[in-house]
Amino acid sequence: MEPVPLPLDVPTRPERRIGLFGGSFDPVHAGHLHAARLSRDRFDLDRVVFVPAFRSPFKPGREPAPGPDRLHMVELAIRGERAFEVSDIELARGGPSYTIDTVKALPRVLGEREEVAIHLVIGSDNLPSIAGWRDARELLLRVDPIVVHREGEPDALLDELERELGPEIAAKFARGYLRMPPFVASSSDVRAALQGRGSSELVVPAVVLEWIRARGLYGTRA
Repeated sequence: MEPVPLPLDVPTRPERRIGLFGGSFDPVHAGHLHAARLSRDRFDLDRVVFVPAFRSPFKPGREPAPGPDRLHMVELAIRGERAFEVSDIELARGGPSYTIDTVKALPRVLGEREEVAIHLVIGSDNLPSIAGWRDARELLLRVDPIVVHREGEPDALLDELERELGPEIAAKFARGYLRMPPFVASSSDVRAALQGRGSSELVVPAVVLEWIRARGLYGTRA
């Protein structure tokens, strides 16, 4: 017996797409929000999950603001933003925050299917070091990268990735590379400006700035 075709008016459920945006968020600022909005809109992401790191393995010499403060600052910054949310998965886990561990646990934490599409949102300044991330090949075969341009020449960065990780992974980065003018902002510049050591204009949302001052973070006073 031949299979009975589905009626033409039965919709097929599209693949769900989750954006994973990790970082110290110390503090969260307008550049982070710009990257998340751009990623959400360009790749039609169903959810964009901000994941503050407990401790970055690449910043061993600096103590960030307390995890609960960084988590709450993200909550304040994304309030009212479509599809944005924050997870304490790395803060609760403790220890160095390795992206491969978060990717493995994220579907269960979010109540998604194990095979849900995960788009890893990263800045282009991470590309020169990404081959040295823990279990980099396993990670990059599992996720679809979204690269927000910050610095460097895109084609040169992609060529180096191909040499280090092969054409299959380099092609994934090429497909996800957002070749847009960078939004110039960094958490280190924000911290310096808050402490009166820099001339950079503050680019933190007003509600986040209020929290920073109320809590006396980064050397500020209420």
